[in-house]
Amino acid sequence: MTFRAVNPPGPTIPGISQATIIESGKLLLLSGHVPFRPDGSVAGPGLEIQLEQVFSNLEATLRAAGSSFGNVARLTIYVCDFHPGLLPLIRSVRDRFVDTAHPPASSLIGVAALFHPDVLVEIDAIATVSA
Repeated sequence: MTFRAVNPPGPTIPGISQATIIESGKLLLLSGHVPFRPDGSVAGPGLEIQLEQVFSNLEATLRAAGSSFGNVARLTIYVCDFHPGLLPLIRSVRDRFVDTAHPPASSLIGVAALFHPDVLVEIDAIATVSA
């Protein structure tokens, strides 16, 4: 493991780490990834399909950099028109990709709009690459 989760005593948000310490490797900063298919079209319709595409796109970038979701230390998820009822769906897709035993530090941010009217989700990340 190239990073270590930090969770102080007391109440925490389940399914995420409150902080992560990068212990080894190079830092990899991933730009916001969106639900574009390889042909450039927007995946969809619907949030679940778009989440799957975004996580698949992130996975491809991680692999291209010599990394994987096991090395993701932080995720920031931006969701259009977020409401708490979407959290189980977001977590179910995310948990197919991240190491749930060592979850990354995470933020979930509801936004009014993203760069394209058909895009419902964008995700950026911080990961490590073995030195």
